[in-house]
Amino acid sequence: MVDYVVYGRGSFNQLDEIIAPHRADGKPMVFLVDHFFEGKPLVNRVPLRDNDKIIFADVTYEPKTKQVDALANQLKDEFGSVSGVIGIGGGSTMDLAKAVSLMINNPGSSADYQGWDLVKFPGVYKAGIPTLSGTGAEVSRTTVLTGPTRKLGMNSDFTPFNQIVLDPELTANAPVNQRFYTGMDCYIHCIESLTGTYLNEFSKSYGEKALELCRYIFLEKEQWDEECDDKLMMASYAGGMSIAYSQVGVAHAVSYGLSYLLGTKHGIGNCIVMNHIEEYYPEGVAEFKRMVEKNGIDIPQGICKGLTDEQFDTMINVSLGMKPLWENALGVDWEKIMTREKLRALYEKL
Repeated sequence: MVDYVVYGRGSFNQLDEIIAPHRADGKPMVFLVDHFFEGKPLVNRVPLRDNDKIIFADVTYEPKTKQVDALANQLKDEFGSVSGVIGIGGGSTMDLAKAVSLMINNPGSSADYQGWDLVKFPGVYKAGIPTLSGTGAEVSRTTVLTGPTRKLGMNSDFTPFNQIVLDPELTANAPVNQRFYTGMDCYIHCIESLTGTYLNEFSKSYGEKALELCRYIFLEKEQWDEECDDKLMMASYAGGMSIAYSQVGVAHAVSYGLSYLLGTKHGIGNCIVMNHIEEYYPEGVAEFKRMVEKNGIDIPQGICKGLTDEQFDTMINVSLGMKPLWENALGVDWEKIMTREKLRALYEKL
């Protein structure tokens, strides 16, 4: 779990004070900032000192292992080591920050650590500051990466941030579609966690609260306002905590294949899949479709049209590699239920 959490409007202004105890003599703090903010006022609020460095992270596509390795090697070559890595942005930027922190202190390539509990050493100090809400990356014990052969996280006890700063002011004026897609990532976390075989009282308590908040934001609330920003930030936190001790399910497992082959962003990919999996989550999918309609969102259709057999096989291989997700969704005999043929038929609908 994350060691320290600060929440509240304006809490970003405390960042200099928050990270001060973690500064080591001569070693910079590195701020990985979503490239969306380049040239925008938020950058001027980053508390730079001495030889601190801002790196604008290009997250047009989700983080790749080669991007992580390049950034970690760049920092080691330039500074030897750093005091810490601060990720400021959406889920991709925060995942990138977690991965770079780990790779400063672990040998080899980040691709070597794609899987469960493979990371051997703690990373340098790392803090996460979300500017979009919903992914749960701020509290997750994974950092999702696309590697040479698969899309899979660095899932470990060393992965979570040491500190997060949750300031809803930073999410104001987010693009409507992007805000919806990340919000639905949170909603889908809840549906998959609360209906999964891994469910326990810890997961249930957080998942139920996150689900309540999502329903209020995306179904009951008439128009978006500051209250929605506040509540979605807490829904993201609670939704992420819900899967910390359980797992996600079918939508995430299938969307990983889309991301790996087609580069589909995570939130959009989850929505594309959720539109077609009534068989597994009938009530959740029906409610999801009401949220889509109420918020006037167009979910992409036909993205798998015209793919080759080889391409379908690539997506299927990536998806079926997410064994804990399938087991949570379908039970220990999941391989008898989700065959390659059935998964191929599902991809063909997307």
